[in-house]
Amino acid sequence: MKLKSLILTAALAAMSFGALARAADLELLEPGKLMVATEGTYAPFSMRAPDGTLDGLEIRVMKEVAKRLDLEYTPVLIKWDSLLVGLQADQYDVISAAMDITEARQKQVTFSNGWLESGGRVVVAKDSDITQSSEIKGKTVGALVASSWTKIAEEKGATVKGYKAESDAMQDLVNGNVDAVITDAIAAAYAIKTANMPLKMTDDYVSHVQKGFAFKKGKPHLVEAVNKALADMVADGTYAKLTTDLVGFDPAPKDPIKTIE
Repeated sequence: MKLKSLILTAALAAMSFGALARAADLELLEPGKLMVATEGTYAPFSMRAPDGTLDGLEIRVMKEVAKRLDLEYTPVLIKWDSLLVGLQADQYDVISAAMDITEARQKQVTFSNGWLESGGRVVVAKDSDITQSSEIKGKTVGALVASSWTKIAEEKGATVKGYKAESDAMQDLVNGNVDAVITDAIAAAYAIKTANMPLKMTDDYVSHVQKGFAFKKGKPHLVEAVNKALADMVADGTYAKLTTDLVGFDPAPKDPIKTIE
């Protein structure tokens, strides 16, 4: 019995050591866990399913990534404007929230390869006389705080009203408190359709973007592992199965933006 007990103790110790070693290899904050920052309020990227659980494009994709890395998916709900601060403070391993890969952000964080392709569009009321993005000059436009949409609206001569949640901006547009909203085309189309909002989008795009998962700099092994999992998911068809039923098509980039350390 003593021998069995010693063997069991040794086995458990080996498992524990293995978990710690894996955490070190992947630069994880906690062994066996992939701690992921998400908003939970930006459909169809992150939202609540009817049963209250987290769902959405980024949730599904990142859960599958964690599964393939044999890690426990551990979401951390946080507001958009605090995401990068929390990442630098080691509150989580990665940001899955729908963040555009931009040159400015690449100086702050390391992005995974692009995991989704979309673009910005102007959303207006159905009876609006705004028909293209150039016509928002001099108008009041809603946009997510600290987002690329804010910069685009300002460059086009609009007065920006900032929001901490995209849903609030869209509702303010419905209520007539802003003239337009600039947001992600996928998110806007999903919101208008599912909530039956009396809104429409102008035909032109204000940007074409890819979204990436953001990591604190100095975690090359974790980034590499996530990139491999993403590539494998796209190649074996899992990515398309997870995303198509939400938006009606496979939004995987045909030519993903590559990680820059």
